Formats: sequence, C-alpha cells, structure tokens
Amino acid sequence: MSYPARLFEALPGGGVRCQACIRRCRIALGKRGWCRTRENQDGRLVSLIYGQVASLSLNPIEKKPVFHFLPGSRWLSVGSLGCNFRCPGCQNWELAHADMDRELKSTRYVSPAALVQLARERQAAGISWTFNEPAIWIEYILDTAPLARQAGLFTNIVTNGALTKEAVDALGPHLDVYRSDIKGFLARTYMTLAHLPHYEEIFAAAERARHRWGMHVELVTNIIPGLNDDDATLEGIAHWIASRLGPDIPWHVTRFYPAFIFQDRPATPLKTLLRAYDIGRAQGLRYCYLGNVPGHELENTYCPRCQTRLIRREIFDVLENRLQAGCCPECGTPIPGRWI
Repeated sequence: MSYPARLFEALPGGGVRCQACIRRCRIALGKRGWCRTRENQDGRLVSLIYGQVASLSLNPIEKKPVFHFLPGSRWLSVGSLGCNFRCPGCQNWELAHADMDRELKSTRYVSPAALVQLARERQAAGISWTFNEPAIWIEYILDTAPLARQAGLFTNIVTNGALTKEAVDALGPHLDVYRSDIKGFLARTYMTLAHLPHYEEIFAAAERARHRWGMHVELVTNIIPGLNDDDATLEGIAHWIASRLGPDIPWHVTRFYPAFIFQDRPATPLKTLLRAYDIGRAQGLRYCYLGNVPGHELENTYCPRCQTRLIRREIFDVLENRLQAGCCPECGTPIPGRWI
C-alpha cells in the first residue's frame, strides 16, 4: 500500500527531494530514499509503510525512557519497518534494518482511528511512535495524533532526532513528548553510526521542539565503548543540553549491550556511566539518569535542592512517587515535568 507523502519537493526531470529527515534524499523516478520506505512513483513521493504496523504493545513510559511525564503510566507503543540510520549496534535491527520487499508482507494495516480505539480499549495514557524511526512514518503520525488528542490521549515520538525543520513544525501542534537520541557530539560518531555527515540539525530539531512548540523533551545517549565515551563528547552533549535546552532537561546515559554488527564491543562499564553522570551534573544538569542498569540508585529521581528521593524505580516500574503537586514534599522545590 502506498500513501502520498506530505513533505517533499518536486525536482526537474521527475525527481523529488524528501523533506522528512535531514538527509533530504534526492530520489529519481522509480527509486527509494535511504530509509527504503519512501519511493518516487511518477514524480510523486509516496510512503510504503503508512499504517503498516510491525510491532504493537502496551509499555510503561519509563521504557522510552521518559521519567518526567506521567511516571508509571502505560502507553500504546507502535512501530513499523525501516530507518534513516544504519546503526551497527541497533537494538531493534530486526525492524529498522528489515528488507522492505520481504518483511512488509508480515505487517498489518491499522488505520489511525483503529489505533486510537486500541489505545482507549487498553486504557493507555497515550500513543508512542517508537521501535523504528518515526520521522519516516510522519504521514501516519500526522493523521493519528490529532485523533488521539481529541480522545484525551497524549502523544510521543521516540526518535533519533534527525528531523527537518519542516517535520518538527508539522508535528509541533500534535505532540506532547519528544524523546530524542543524542548519539554523539563529533562528526566521526555520526558518520560511524549513521553515515551522516551533517548532524547539527539533530540539535536544532530538539531545540525547536522545546522552544518553538513547547514539547516535553528528554534525551538519551547510549554510551558505546570506544565510540562516544570520551570526555569531549560527553562534556559537549551535557553543555549543549544545559545551555541550549535548559538544566532541567532529563539526560539518560544508558548502557550499551552488544548487538547486531557490534557484537564484538563490550557492554558499557558502570564506571563509564558514572563518569558521564558526573559530567552532566558538573555542566549544570539537574536530572541525569543511568539506564540499562537495573536496580541502580541513579534510576531514581531526587530533589536537586535537598536530595530527597522523590521517585523510586525498579527497571520500568515506579515503586514510589512522593511528589506533592509536582513539588518536593520536604523543601517544596518544584520538579519540572507533568505529574498528573
């Protein structure tokens, strides 16, 4: 099933330029873009994955991970096939790196209205577009998110962040939560992970989501030994978050586990994650978290003023939430986020 794309530019000779992600692929007649999900059919760009669901489940929002927006709530999480990156350590490689011509046959079509109805039936707080890259599924999100809002549901994307300004602005009126990866701060990192030479727009997209559209933003850096675990990278990311987005933006530094092509890389040492945490705090970030380290105390939320433990977590479960009207019960400090 093909569906007309919304974000593209017609080029002379029947070509098109996709504007969904920052690759801005020039696609000749009959060809597909880097993500392999967007095709030039007779001079018009179409999506091959509109509404084609490959993964659907009800998950806690902590799994995104998002810690400062309705902690403990469950979200209907939905994904399709394909990605605009080729990360060699991809944790969802079965979906992101799927063979479109073969694997699309195993997906099922779920209309926007049907997806919203499923979320309501499962008593979800919202819908999260995740598992594969939401930017390449943007038409489906744009048709579904307004219906979700009308039904009283919240909306979220879990993205690698490589959205164009046009994509962020199209999504801006309809999204509540923008959870973006920040994979590095050096050109070589994004070239190694994604073959992406111009990565700066990833940072601009997060800033625009935050400041232009007022989305709740949380950021994740999966720390891969030997690739993005150096001080210059970690300091650069933390400083950018604090100075351009604000010190209250949560930064999740997560443990890498060997996967896909990166089977020979070791899991991230705990001491590396703790060093990243300390760097984030030194740069002024108030809410740094460790991820993929079950049971660690730095999964919890603490008051930045008096250090009272406010939210206690165990993997994806919230075991205790002591916030009172979004404030620390001991000293009254407001904790940024959405709590009810």
